[in-house]
Amino acid sequence: MTNTPDLTTAVWRKSSYSDGGANNCVEVADNCPGMIPVRDSKLSAGPVLVFGEESWAAFLAGVKG
Repeated sequence: MTNTPDLTTAVWRKSSYSDGGANNCVEVADNCPGMIPVRDSKLSAGPVLVFGEESWAAFLAGVKG
């Protein structure tokens, strides 16, 4: 059994660090309660990584530190 989240209503945004470039960008959807979906902007129909809110906050804190 697979618990695949429904991301049909996800609103994706590119990382602010992408500098507006078309390559090597990460997209994040902020409008999914309880989870943070992340994908490669070059593969928008490809796989999505889904993080819990606490895990994502810890990741961001580590990156910023």
